Amino acid sequence: MSIEYLIGWRYTRGKKHNNFISFVSLISILGIAVGMTVIITVLSVMNGFKEEIRNKILDVVSHNTLTSLDGTIDDWQSMQPRLEQEQGVAAVAPFVEMQVMLMKGDRVRGAYARGVVPELEKQVSNIKNYLKEGALDSLQPERYQIVVGQTLAFSLQAELGDKVTLISPQAAVTPAGILPRMRSFIISGIFDSGLSEFDRGIVLVNLEDARQLARLGDKVNGLRLRLDDLFESPELSKRLNLQLGPHYWISDWTRSHRNFFRALEMEKLLLFLIMALIIAVAAFNIISMLVMVVIEKQSDIAILRTMGMQPRQVMKVFITQGCLIGLLGNIVGVIGGVLLASYIEEIVTAIESATGVKFLSADVYPITEVPSRLMESDVMVVATLTFVMTVLSTIYPAWRASRLKPAEVLRSS
Repeated sequence: MSIEYLIGWRYTRGKKHNNFISFVSLISILGIAVGMTVIITVLSVMNGFKEEIRNKILDVVSHNTLTSLDGTIDDWQSMQPRLEQEQGVAAVAPFVEMQVMLMKGDRVRGAYARGVVPELEKQVSNIKNYLKEGALDSLQPERYQIVVGQTLAFSLQAELGDKVTLISPQAAVTPAGILPRMRSFIISGIFDSGLSEFDRGIVLVNLEDARQLARLGDKVNGLRLRLDDLFESPELSKRLNLQLGPHYWISDWTRSHRNFFRALEMEKLLLFLIMALIIAVAAFNIISMLVMVVIEKQSDIAILRTMGMQPRQVMKVFITQGCLIGLLGNIVGVIGGVLLASYIEEIVTAIESATGVKFLSADVYPITEVPSRLMESDVMVVATLTFVMTVLSTIYPAWRASRLKPAEVLRSS
C-alpha cells in the first residue's frame, strides 16, 4: 500500500480525541446507506407493481391481435392454423368486437361486446381465473348468455341470472323506421379482474351470437394470439406484417398500452431522481467532514509536504478517506436495500396486522399486496451512481488540502 493510501486509511479510522469528526463520518455512512436502501426498495416495488399490473392486463387482453384494414377477416379458418404454426405462437382464437349499450330497467351503460369461442378464449387469456360467479363455458351458441365485469354489473344493479338488453349499433330497417338491433341476454358469469377499465367496459358473448348481432355472416373482426414469451410480441408483429402483406395489420400489447407503461417508467425515473437527493445530502456531509479533517490536519499536511510529498499525493490522501467512507456506506446500503426489497411484502403484512390498517385497499387499488421485484441492474446503477457522487464530493476538500502552503501553516502553528 502506497503512503497516501495508508495515511488516508488511518485518517478514516480516526482517534479518540476527534470524536466529532468520527460522528460526522458515521452520519455520512448512515446517510449513504439509508439513501441506497430506500432507492433500491422503491425501485423494486415499482418493478413489482409494473409486473403485476402488466400480468393482470395480459390476463384479459391478448399478446398480439390480427385485424384487416376493412375490419373483417373472411378467411380466418384457414389463417388460424397457419398462425398456430408460427414459431413462438401458443394459441390463436377468433373474436368479434363491437360497441354496445347494456340496459336493465332504466339503467343504461356502454361497453365493448367481445364475441369469443369459450374453448379457444381459455387458451389466449386467463379471464376464467377472475370469474367470481358462473362459468365461461356457459357462452354457447343461440343461448344468448353474457359474462360481464363486476363493476358493470354493480352499475346496472344486475346479478347472476338477470336479463339485460344488449343494443347493437347495427340498425334494422322496419316499417316504423330504422331501429337499433336489440337482444335480451342472461348474465351467466361475473368476473373481477381488479382493473376497472375492463370490469366496467368489457362483456363477453358467444362468437356466433356476436356475429349475428353485427351481421358479419361467417366473418370475424380478427384473431387474438398468445405467445410462449410475451416479450417476443413486437418481433412477431414485424414478421407477420411482412408475411401477410399490407391488407392485414397485427399489433401487440406493447403498442396498445404504450402510454400506460411509459407513464410507469416515467414515474419510476422521477422517484429515482427524488430519492437520489438523499444520497446527495450524504455526499455534502462527506464534503463538510473532509473540510474539517483538512483544517485539523494542517500541521500534518505541512510536515508531509516538507518531507517531499507532492500536492497530488496529498489529494490522494483525502480522496482515499472519502472513498472509503462512501464504499462502506455503499456496502451497507446494498445489503440493506436487497434485504428490505426481498422481505418488503412480509414487513408490510406484519405492519398491517399490528396496526389494523390496510395500505392497499381492494376497493381502490387493483393490487392488494405490496409487490417487489429486485433487479440486479437497478442495484448496479444505484451503487455506481452513489460511488461516483462520493468520489466527486471528495475533490474539493482534497484540492484545498493540496493547496496549503507548508511555510505559512508551520509559522502560524
